[in-house]
Amino acid sequence: MFSVEEIKPDENKESLKDERKEEEKDIGALYEKALGKPISPGSIITGTVIQIGADYIMIDIGRKIEGQAPIHEFIDDGGDINIDIGDQVDVLVESINTSKGLIKLSKEKAKHIKIWEEIIRAYHEHNILTGKVTSRIKGGLTVDIGVPAFLPGSQVDINPPTEAQLDALVGSEIELAVIKYNKRKNNVVVSHREVLEKQREEKKKQLLATLKEGDVLKGTVKNIMPYGVFTDIGGIDGLLHITDMSWGRLKHPSEKVKLGQEIEVEVIRFDSEAEKISLGLKQLTPYPWEGVEYRYPIGKKVRGRVTSITNYGVFVELEEGIEGLVHISEMSWTKKIRHPSSIVKEDQEVDVVVLDVNSKDKRISLGLKQALPNPWDLIMEHYPVGTVVEAKVKSVTEFGVFVSIDDEIDIDGLIHISDLSWDPKGGNLRDLYKKGDIVKAKVLNINPENEKFSLGIKQLSPDPWTLVAEEYPVGSMVKGRVTSLTEFGAFVEIKKGVEGMVHISEVSKNKINSPADVLQVGQEVEAVVLKVNPDQKKIGLSIKTLEELGSKKKIQEKYIDKVGTNLGALIKELQNKGEE
Repeated sequence: MFSVEEIKPDENKESLKDERKEEEKDIGALYEKALGKPISPGSIITGTVIQIGADYIMIDIGRKIEGQAPIHEFIDDGGDINIDIGDQVDVLVESINTSKGLIKLSKEKAKHIKIWEEIIRAYHEHNILTGKVTSRIKGGLTVDIGVPAFLPGSQVDINPPTEAQLDALVGSEIELAVIKYNKRKNNVVVSHREVLEKQREEKKKQLLATLKEGDVLKGTVKNIMPYGVFTDIGGIDGLLHITDMSWGRLKHPSEKVKLGQEIEVEVIRFDSEAEKISLGLKQLTPYPWEGVEYRYPIGKKVRGRVTSITNYGVFVELEEGIEGLVHISEMSWTKKIRHPSSIVKEDQEVDVVVLDVNSKDKRISLGLKQALPNPWDLIMEHYPVGTVVEAKVKSVTEFGVFVSIDDEIDIDGLIHISDLSWDPKGGNLRDLYKKGDIVKAKVLNINPENEKFSLGIKQLSPDPWTLVAEEYPVGSMVKGRVTSLTEFGAFVEIKKGVEGMVHISEVSKNKINSPADVLQVGQEVEAVVLKVNPDQKKIGLSIKTLEELGSKKKIQEKYIDKVGTNLGALIKELQNKGEE
């Protein structure tokens, strides 16, 4: 081994230091002579591992000249020595011990110096370094490029990254540019954004040189606006207008694409001087109206989605780019619809039937009600005229009662006021019937053309007037209750639903000015039947006749003996004799 002469101590320390420096220079000169290259503390040289000891690694730095480096610099994170005898390694000459002829070496310090040389070179020559993101810190990330470097959040990407994106970068390796350094303070600031911008600029130049209309490219959705989508197609942004995104109707581009999504687009217009590119998405799919008559023949039942609701109907999307109109008149068999929104909602899926197709004008007429059974056909099939049904009262009006007879058949029937009771004075309908009441009724008429469904309640029982002539023949005596008084006479109810009329001339044998002179409503009276007309529902009564017969008892008895109880014959005979 190359040795040096030991230096004797000097009482003056400063003098000793100076002497040692001079000696190191001398020793260095001897090494330089032996090696053929300069060597001094601070030099970086390449040596070969010749021995691995407990504390040091012995390294031959040339011509059997040896130095030692601490073994801890060669132990990895797993605790293993990561070097073998014969391996070459770059080391820094830390010091030269002239007394022992020993050179102290450091692998880590050599590495540190080389790293800084690379950092400085990268800064001045705009070289790209590779670093590993080690952690998140306030304002950005820490990156290992041999020394810890700071990557600000604003320099991570071209677009401001989210918190989640920053977290996702930890542990990954990325390319970096050095934008600032201070070796003395051991500070380095790096940028990944600058690398991306350079790459993008290169791609942009290449793209502009070769781009042409009709090219199909892959792009990334960069920004979504109400009028369209800006798409990065490789270093340059193109505009994908909302009208070129779909053959169908879009309210907003976000219905079709999402931020960051990769999509395939076609270049439909390109201005190389202004660097403006118009892109299309729908152009990559066939024109939907081509052959629409074959896909949607008249009468076909199809399923679609409600895309728009207007006052006059709704638009239904059958497929992308194909919409049809359901006119308000084609929405229900039975309901009088004021606005389509009472039947369907936007985005609702509905079954419709194709009524008409005009591919030239891009129009399809659809029917909503035609996709359902016609309730008028069902009502005629299940409830023919004459059927007795149980019906639920839905509403009560001045002219009748509306009822529902089947929850699955959306048709309301009307029981007209004239078909509620044989009694023409049946009373106030709202007092007699309430919503939700269950009533029995008979189907009277079904008229699909005029959308009329008529029922009756009184038809469930015989017309009382059909038996009136038999029950109350002319001349018979009846009892009844005065129901109303008029100037020309009084009405007397002799049976439920049957009223007779007592003319003012038949009210009393005495002269009166008004029936109210001798009668009052609710009064019970007796009278004689003068005439009966079932067709007109009229009965003529006389109170006066009974009064007259009562005052001529003997004559009455005489005639009763002759005709029995037939008062009609007696009355007729009395009238013929001119009796008063």
